Amino acid sequence: MARGFESKSVADQQESAQAELPSRDRTLDPARAARRKQLELSRADVKRRLDEAHAEGHKEMLRRALAALDAEMKTLS
Repeated sequence: MARGFESKSVADQQESAQAELPSRDRTLDPARAARRKQLELSRADVKRRLDEAHAEGHKEMLRRALAALDAEMKTLS
């Protein structure tokens, strides 16, 4: 495959990924959008671990982490 086609393919992939972002993320600068995505992934991980946790102390720690992530996400909005 020629180099021109490779770079065009990458550009097309980036465009389609950008188009799939919710409109609120497109209005953010790239650093804030990346931070928001990171927070969303962290929140999903903490939520999954909370659902699987058995010890009450561990659950409480995860609930606090979830609240902290939610608070930080709110500041990005």
